[in-house]
Amino acid sequence: MRLIALAALSTLALAACGDQSDRTEAVEISTPVAPAVLAGVDLKQPIRALGTEPFWSVDLNGSEMTYTAPEPPELRAPQPAPVMQGTIAVYESAVQSQEFKVTLTATECSDGMSDRTYPLSAIVKIGDRTLTGCAAARSAIMTGGESGPVEAQPPA
Repeated sequence: MRLIALAALSTLALAACGDQSDRTEAVEISTPVAPAVLAGVDLKQPIRALGTEPFWSVDLNGSEMTYTAPEPPELRAPQPAPVMQGTIAVYESAVQSQEFKVTLTATECSDGMSDRTYPLSAIVKIGDRTLTGCAAARSAIMTGGESGPVEAQPPA
């Protein structure tokens, strides 16, 4: 009886070690990707943060962050993916050995000079300078009117 049981176990073990290429199933492992949307703004699209007194802007185009102001120099740094924390998106990079950090918060914002309202507030830190302003999708800023909410237009 023991011999029969041992023979059966040996046969099963050999069968389990055999070629199983025809039994292999593709296992798809997917990591959920958090949507990169903040206050209705798709962060995968170009974003512009801007402020007044002094006038400045930061464009986030997907590959680089560009700071411009009336006085040179224009500053460019690689744009990382945002770190999302609830209603806040943070982009951290460096330019000329200085911190270049853009923090976008999902709160309505007024630039203080126009009648426009933006869906995001912005804090930009470059080295020891901190600038505050507003932000929205670049396309919404470029096509929006002079007053009212700055919102992305639905596709036609």
